[in-house]
Amino acid sequence: MKEYFFQADDTNGILANIASHGFAIVPELLDTAGREAVRNALAAHKQGLRGRNDFEGYRTERVYSLLARGRIFADMTEHAAVLAILDQMLAPNYLLSAGLSIDLHPGETPQALHFDDSFYAVPRPRPAIGMSVIWAIDPFTDQNGATQLIPGSHLWGEQTPDGVPDEAEIALPRNGPAHEEPMIQNLEDLLVDAVMPAGSALIFPGTLWHRGGGNRSPVNRLAVTLQYCAPWARQQENMFLAVPRDITESLSPRVRALMGYSIHPPFMGHVDSMHPERRLKRPKP
Repeated sequence: MKEYFFQADDTNGILANIASHGFAIVPELLDTAGREAVRNALAAHKQGLRGRNDFEGYRTERVYSLLARGRIFADMTEHAAVLAILDQMLAPNYLLSAGLSIDLHPGETPQALHFDDSFYAVPRPRPAIGMSVIWAIDPFTDQNGATQLIPGSHLWGEQTPDGVPDEAEIALPRNGPAHEEPMIQNLEDLLVDAVMPAGSALIFPGTLWHRGGGNRSPVNRLAVTLQYCAPWARQQENMFLAVPRDITESLSPRVRALMGYSIHPPFMGHVDSMHPERRLKRPKP
């Protein structure tokens, strides 16, 4: 995996590897204090609830709407090294589509293979409509559920590999563990484990086929996933309802713009023909 690692200031190298292989890993983006802040922020919101279906993971604990959970998630959302990549991959005024934590517990099975922007019904091959950033809060290993990727699959067309559900069904409730589905021939030869130290960020376009690995270790594996989308695309999370107004007002202008408090020319996102920031600044009722 070392050939996929790049320093944070090597924007050109990161972009070139994403173009050729479909992903890049940037180590040491989140220090020990930052990772501890993530854990502390999540502690109040984790209720021991597991996934509702096999895709979410029956042994996986998720927390959504992260911008409402702690300042650290806003800092991660607008991390300069990440935005430098997204600025080149997505059109100006792109948005934050979703922010969630994913805590794989021991015994979790591999997730179904999928690509993250599959719900945008635009034929492939095509440029990515979304970009994903997976932050390793714990080290990712080949035993604890490291994300598994198929290099080069971001360039694939409409075909889906044998054993992979139709893209329209990927996120629907599913029955039975993923390993009971028909396996792709030579799947293990295609998949690459994103093994990386804690604090790393895995960056890839929404067209890359991947899955969460199975956790065969005795300990949890915690990650934070931030997904971004083109400025014209509908966000997965409704940021206006997910993040209370008092928290929104405390965030930076860039984060608010990523949430949707912004205008995509000529007037997408307006409120009564005005910039949404003006509505946000009105006195509270």
